[in-house]
Order: sequence, then C-alpha cells, then structure tokens
Amino acid sequence: MDKKKVTAVFDIGKTNKKFFLFDKDYQEVFREYTRLPLTVDEDGYPTEDFTLLKDWIKDTFHSVLESDQYEVKSINFSTYGASLVHLDHKGNVLTPLYNYTKPIEAAITDEFYAEYGGELKIATETASPQSGMLNSGLQLFWLKKKYPEIFSKINYSLHLPQYLSFLFTGIPVSEYTSIGCHTNLWDFDKEDYHDWVYAEGFDQLFGPIVPTASSINTSYKGKKIKIGVGIHDSSSALLPYILSKKKPFLLLSTGTWSISLNPFNEEYLVEEDIKNNCLNYLRVDGKRVKASRFFMGNEYRIQVEKLGEYYGKEYGYHREVQFDQDLYLRLIEKPSIYFKFEGISLKRKELHQTDLKPFATFEEAYHQLMIELMELQIHTIRNAIGNSAIRKIYIDGGFTDNDVFMKLMAHHFSEFKVLSTQSPLGSALGAAMVISNKKVDSKFLKENYRMRKLVPLLLVK
Repeated sequence: MDKKKVTAVFDIGKTNKKFFLFDKDYQEVFREYTRLPLTVDEDGYPTEDFTLLKDWIKDTFHSVLESDQYEVKSINFSTYGASLVHLDHKGNVLTPLYNYTKPIEAAITDEFYAEYGGELKIATETASPQSGMLNSGLQLFWLKKKYPEIFSKINYSLHLPQYLSFLFTGIPVSEYTSIGCHTNLWDFDKEDYHDWVYAEGFDQLFGPIVPTASSINTSYKGKKIKIGVGIHDSSSALLPYILSKKKPFLLLSTGTWSISLNPFNEEYLVEEDIKNNCLNYLRVDGKRVKASRFFMGNEYRIQVEKLGEYYGKEYGYHREVQFDQDLYLRLIEKPSIYFKFEGISLKRKELHQTDLKPFATFEEAYHQLMIELMELQIHTIRNAIGNSAIRKIYIDGGFTDNDVFMKLMAHHFSEFKVLSTQSPLGSALGAAMVISNKKVDSKFLKENYRMRKLVPLLLVK
C-alpha cells in the first residue's frame, strides 16, 4: 500500500499543543491534541515545562515517521510569540522558557528607558506597546541585568518557532514574523533591528534572518524531509486569507487575545496608536500589518468564572447563553459600566468593584459583560481599519461559537460584510502553506473554513 505523502505541523499554543498532518490539498488527515502541566521558573513563576514539550514533540513525530500510513515530506512549526530560548555553545538550553506574563522589576525597565529613550518613543519606533516580558527583547535585557553569569554563556537566543526548527536541523535562524510581533527588537521605519539592539550587542545572539517561507532539506532519522523555519501563530493564522483573497479585508482573530489584523494598512504608527494598544506585525514577506489587540479572552474567562460563583452556575454554563434581543434593548436604554476589568489596559471608566446587583439573572449580567467587552472591541477594530478601504471582516477563533458576541459584531459592523470562519486548524494551516509552493484560489476559504455570512440584526421594540 502506498503511503500518503503529508506535511506535518506542530502548532504550540499556551494551552493546547497540537500536531497535524495535511495532504497535498491542505486537507487535515491526522491530528493529536495534548495539554501539558506547567512547571515553575527559578522565581516560582508558572511557565511551560520545556522538557515535557520537547519530549512530546519528539515522541509524536517519531511515531508518525514509523507509521505505515504516512510519508512525511515536510514539517513546520507555529507557536505563540514573545518567548525566547537561550542556548549555549553546545545547543543546550540555559534557562526556563520564561512566561511572557512574568513581571519585570521596575528598576530594570527604568534603566532600559533611561538608556534608550522613554516608553512611548521606544514603543512607537518598534511598533510595540510596552508590556514587559511580552516585548521579548526586554527579556534579554532583563536576563543580562538579573543573571549576568547565565547571560554570558548565551551563544544563540531563538524565538520559540525557530527553536523547534533548530531541534530538528541544528541550524539557528531568525525570521520576520517572530521578530516583528511586539518584540521591541525591530525598527519598522528603518526596516532593521533597532539601534538599542545593536548597542547591547544582541544582534550577535540571533541567527541570520531568513524568509519565513525558507526550508532546510535534510536527512532526519534516515528520511529526506523539508524542515521549515517556523512562524509566529498570529501571522500564520492570517496567511491562508492573504493567499486566497486579493481584496482588502480585516481579520479578527479571537482567543486569549482579541487581535484585529489589517494587512492592507501600512500607516506608520503614531504615539496615539500606541496609547490605544495598536502595534505592527510583520508579514512573511517583511511588510507591516497594522494590528490592535486587547486581552479579551483572558478577561472574559475571569469575569465568567465570577458570574458563575455569584449566580450559582457551573463553569461552562455561559456557553449555552443565546442572544436575547429584548434583554439587549433593555440594557442599552441606560448605558453604564458595571464590570471592573482586571487584565485590560484600554481606557475606560474605572470602577472600584463589579456591581451585579442590578442584574437578576446570569443571562442578564452576561449580556451586560458582552456589551462592555464589545465597546472595546469596536474601538480596537476601528483603530486597525484606520483609513484603509476595507469592506469585509473575517472572524475566527474561539469567539465564533459565542452567539452573543457574533450577533453584536453583526449589529455594530452592519456596513461591512462580516463572515464567521470556522477552521479548527487556524495557525497550523498557515504553517503548512508557507513551506509549500502550491497556489490557492479564492474558493479555498469557502471550502475549508465553513464560512458563514452574519446577518445584521433588525432591532425592533
């Protein structure tokens, strides 16, 4: 029996670790999901258990290599960003994979800004709102100041997708999508590393920059395999849309972060954009993508847990709540803010605490929560659209299953064609496509993403 020729992709999220096999038409033929328990770093801060992750990747891949069904022709890696792996001269990992939510001591960031210019200046030049470890370049600066002995042993610092590629090839490289995702490393006007990176000598620690579509043909366990250099997951999720759609669009990628990605807006960021949590990503070709983001999924999870406790509902109850038009119309008659948000930095009225007393039921409070989150969502989408001629919005990710969210999107963006796309493959598919030369046409999304046009609400009392 002939083995099926496939492309393998590891898609490493913060929560779910996924492995896919795709055939030559990008159809999924195999998948495996796992969740791995976290460990802690030397400060006791929760972080990815790197040993478990590496073992799972190697074991999963080796079992497929030995399979009678599949012949792996190529492999690529899509992962979350803002995570650097520091290697010594022998390729050994020197530190934990520091969690991008770990706080950096104020004395270290103060020293950085005193040396290289204020927060707003650095943020604007690197198109990276200042967010501590989430700006992965600052992780290196932090390491140099806090653990100089370990820092002195670093031979290479690789972003996580490129480290996974290195695991298979032994070749250290950098590529645009990982460098360009809120890292503080890239000067978007200069189209090069920022001056501070050179001043610190950090450019010496990164591998040579190669195009994201690069691959390394090598022999792995006696089999000839094309190995990709990895890709940042947000850029990867955008890629199938870019490759199959020529007219301008905005992609709203929802999950832990809600990210509005506009690949047709090359406006330079100004300080006001930074204050609104706008940033730039780099496309696989090094062009800029204007984006705006907020920590919507994270906030949603925190607030929904509290609603469950308050109203005596089990976690998961919220998934069944359907949009209630009468309830919505009643709530917006007297707009006000009732929720104290905990993880969102966007400007809004500050509350000392959440007030749920006006809401008799879980459903009512839940609708109010979605109204308040939607206000911020509208703001971030409008910022990302800017002055570009966009008439179409695609929504993908976890919130496409949220009936209230989707109805409110259709309502507030009724002048756009709003489409929900359901592909559980997300960033994995982009990682498979980027190392293939196969062209796709405009029917590709329709056939593979279960697209659904949202109908604007006819709100009548």
